[in-house]
Amino acid sequence: MKWQEVQQIYPNQFVKFEVLHSEETENQEVIDEVAVIGPVSDEKATQELLNSRDNTLVYHTSKDQVIVKVRKNVGLRRKF
Repeated sequence: MKWQEVQQIYPNQFVKFEVLHSEETENQEVIDEVAVIGPVSDEKATQELLNSRDNTLVYHTSKDQVIVKVRKNVGLRRKF
């Protein structure tokens, strides 16, 4: 399902979904096709996002696009 369809079905609310297709640039990922799991209440949105794994996200439908910042080379510390 395209993001614009999700916005029409679930206007002005958080939704939980699985990413089906995205385009990745240097430091961001633009998600354009998703499989909706369901709406999420405002009170539970943060908790649902923190519990999300793999390609599952929570996002608000008021946003025109789903854009996620990609962090690479986070820099792990270790002892030598």
